[in-house]
Amino acid sequence: MSVSTNCKVISISNQKGGTAKTTTACNLGYALAKQGYRVLLVDMDPQANLSMSCGIESPDELELSMSDILTIVMKGEELPLRQSYIHPTSISKVELGTGEKEYVLDIMPSNISLTITEINLRDEMGGEHTLKSLLDPMRADYDYIIIDTNPYLGLLTINALAACDEVLIPVSAQYWSATGLTDLLQTIFKVKRKLNRGIEVGGILLTICDERTKLYREARSLLDTSYGDKIKIFNTIIPATVKVGEANYMSKSVVEYEPNSKAAIAYVALAKELTENSSAGEGDADGETEA
Repeated sequence: MSVSTNCKVISISNQKGGTAKTTTACNLGYALAKQGYRVLLVDMDPQANLSMSCGIESPDELELSMSDILTIVMKGEELPLRQSYIHPTSISKVELGTGEKEYVLDIMPSNISLTITEINLRDEMGGEHTLKSLLDPMRADYDYIIIDTNPYLGLLTINALAACDEVLIPVSAQYWSATGLTDLLQTIFKVKRKLNRGIEVGGILLTICDERTKLYREARSLLDTSYGDKIKIFNTIIPATVKVGEANYMSKSVVEYEPNSKAAIAYVALAKELTENSSAGEGDADGETEA
């Protein structure tokens, strides 16, 4: 029996690289699935790191990837069966206890050909809504759909923003990562005006943190001063730890690889904070704040 809830589509976005977007998408999805939610991970990054983190060993050899499916949607053709392009992860196959409950964590994988699809989206009328057209019918089958985006504000990211209900913004504890939020927030506000009136900023997540350092304290102070009264900043802080890198190397989430590690515990806490506070709406992008 899965948790009964309206499906929420969350885009993990930041045009800065190195902010743990993919790590957050993977581990948040795993932690939500462990809570009993049905979760679909969507890889919208041609680098396919999320796909590989979820056990897709050779993304470039996939018969059907995100690129193929978006192309089919653009052409208005009939989609193939979902099991041909949506893959179960290892957790999807693990049953609890007597088998009464099964975790659901699926992945829609990507590969490098998605770069060509992004070019084709530019010439497509209404191309910004292609991903939304694909995901909307899937809302009935999942409680959460989590989209991992690439590290720049191109049409793939615009598609993710146009399709989602809220944006979770990972920010590493570095000064330039924090100040780089301005362009992303302006893009979200523009998307809200023109493409997706329902989009909200779900919150800012501090990642790769060492709370003992002056750098962390300065980054946190900058975020609190610049955005604290406008956008939710999650109480959960994701610590810097080698366990995340080890888990990535093993194509696993750190929650699965080392469940007692600080990062794993933090991502489980993030999942609980997100589900408990999802209706708070502190990050509504209605107000075009000067960032």
